[in-house]
Amino acid sequence: MSWFVGIDIGSAYSKGVISRDSELIAWHVIISGANHRTSAEAIMTELMRQANLTQDDIASTVATGSGADNVYFASQRASDLVCTARGINSIFLQARTVIDVASLSTKAIRLNQEGMVTNFAVSEKCAAGGGRFIEVIANVLRIDLSDFGPLSAKSRNPVIFGTGCAVFGESEAITRVSEGIPKEDIAAGVNKALASNVSSLVRKLRLEEPCVICGGGALNTALVKVVENELNINLLVPPHPQIITALGAAITAATSTTPESSKEQD
Repeated sequence: MSWFVGIDIGSAYSKGVISRDSELIAWHVIISGANHRTSAEAIMTELMRQANLTQDDIASTVATGSGADNVYFASQRASDLVCTARGINSIFLQARTVIDVASLSTKAIRLNQEGMVTNFAVSEKCAAGGGRFIEVIANVLRIDLSDFGPLSAKSRNPVIFGTGCAVFGESEAITRVSEGIPKEDIAAGVNKALASNVSSLVRKLRLEEPCVICGGGALNTALVKVVENELNINLLVPPHPQIITALGAAITAATSTTPESSKEQD
């Protein structure tokens, strides 16, 4: 049997996957850091450790994401849009719309019945369009990122943020904290602001169900719920939503031998 590796080097997080016969064997996520080559090496080392393999056991490695060119040991590179679509299609065969909430941006992707990308939209290059907005406010509130969703779910009076900019949003959150506004109301306000941005992006593509949400933002269950309310639909959430694009890269490694360059941004 052959093993295949997919590595997704994003601007904030890097993800790696080993698959065999479309089965997920191992996966790993780390902060990308300044040196993407080092991140890629660290991911590969950890994947080999988890699966008890050596790089000689790997039939093919596909790199994707904004830092794909730095995965010097990759057999080929692939578009992150294509990899996300393939990762989703391997889990939700009927999916027609994908929402990928990454750290610095959000992508909305339309798929046809074969799981091929037919259209897409990307949020503006501002942290308020992705999960980085939540990371910034979590730091202001001095809470762990993993606690952000559960905390915001307790809110009874979400703060209304008057800006779509993460920088000004951070300043506004600091002001609200100084005014004694409960942390849960600030967190809920951030989720609502991000959900509004995400929903506007999806509507540009004329949403078609079933709709799947993935990326690190999908780990925030409260955000998922607010997006559902904004769009008036039920969203599907895959297991390990942060590694979907890396999974798609591994699937690409198993099914394609034609190199393709990726300049898509994460």
